Amino acid sequence: MSGIVAIVGRPNVGKSTIFNRLQGERKAIVDDSSGVTRDRHYGTTDWGNREFTIIDTGGYVVNSNDVFEKSIRDQVEIAISEADVLIFMVDVTTDITDLDESFARFLRKTKKPVLLAVNKVDNNERLIMSNVFYSLGYENIYPLSSISGSGTGELMDAILELLPPEIEQDENELPRLSLIGRPNVGKSSLCNVLLGEERNIVTDIAGTTRDTIDTRYSAYGMDFTLVDTAGVRKKGKTMDNVEFYSVMRSIKAIESSDVVLLIIDATIGLESQDVNLFSLAAKNGKGIVILVNKWDLVEKDHKSTKFYIEEIHEKIAPFTDVPIIFVSALTKQRVFKAVETAITVYKNTQKHISTSKLNDVMLEIINETPPPSKKGKYIKIKYVTQIKTRKMSFAFFCNLPQYVGDSYKRFIENQLREHFDFTGVPISIFFRKK
Repeated sequence: MSGIVAIVGRPNVGKSTIFNRLQGERKAIVDDSSGVTRDRHYGTTDWGNREFTIIDTGGYVVNSNDVFEKSIRDQVEIAISEADVLIFMVDVTTDITDLDESFARFLRKTKKPVLLAVNKVDNNERLIMSNVFYSLGYENIYPLSSISGSGTGELMDAILELLPPEIEQDENELPRLSLIGRPNVGKSSLCNVLLGEERNIVTDIAGTTRDTIDTRYSAYGMDFTLVDTAGVRKKGKTMDNVEFYSVMRSIKAIESSDVVLLIIDATIGLESQDVNLFSLAAKNGKGIVILVNKWDLVEKDHKSTKFYIEEIHEKIAPFTDVPIIFVSALTKQRVFKAVETAITVYKNTQKHISTSKLNDVMLEIINETPPPSKKGKYIKIKYVTQIKTRKMSFAFFCNLPQYVGDSYKRFIENQLREHFDFTGVPISIFFRKK
């Protein structure tokens, strides 16, 4: 398991901005008005060869009767209870507020490791001003600017020291296949079909499964651990505290899985929450299979499957080399094919291509289609090897790695997939100085 870091604090101190910076993309909405972040955003980041999940929470307020602010407060408390490390953000430009002080008292009661990040410290005057925050009772403070990124390195170093040690998977441990998706898409029903028994409770009420359930599956020559996870409710709806808790468990299930089976409802289609789960699994380097459940309820013709696949590909691009299987837990249509496909994807995640074979295949392709020149300089790729990491990763050594564009990286990835079959597996490609 990689670890979970939650960014917490009162509204409008820059939590979403630092979240966007740490994960390297603009995912959370950033605005000057408080209360913009009402749902949690999830992402992954890496530092010092360690990857972990980061959560952007809404601004914490107390003594408010506003239904949204109460919902945000509940979500923050659940995120705090499940996180391994907390980043407590404050704003140097507003000094210490009463809400900062009350929140600091609340965090001390949790007994969780807390890093006090003082944001908007972008000059020497504000650096001196940040010292006032020592009065909140923390041994160290981390002055930073979420806009420019200054100071974030020291914060990340401190996070690494506090994260629990990574658990190495035993080579003899069974592959872990997790069923994930929004509530009421049929995760437990599919699990029951596979197990041939009413192992998990099935109702029409969204969110019945509150926690993850692990079951060993051994049949038809397959042996693995099947994980039925709690659902994630559609964005924008209010959930009770137990369901907030289940969201965190779903994230942990993704992190500890080998292959994620993302289940979507054929009658609804792929929604933003599904895409969020897909992205999180891909960023964690997990094998992925998409199961379109309730296919028996859809009116269709000979083109329905093709159009459905095209729509999914459009939403999950650029990583589209993912098996999409249309199933029905009710009629048991293609359910066992789904499992067989997941096992195939697992085997793909375990592939190791010899360096000699990689170079024989890829260097010939590169010689035929070399990277385009940039600023009159030509990129010469001399050597390629698979990196021994938890994710499927490859390093290409060349003279000018900084000039290799994203389009050429996608070309290289597509060639790797075409010649070595990495269906369902996210690939990371690095160009390095020879």
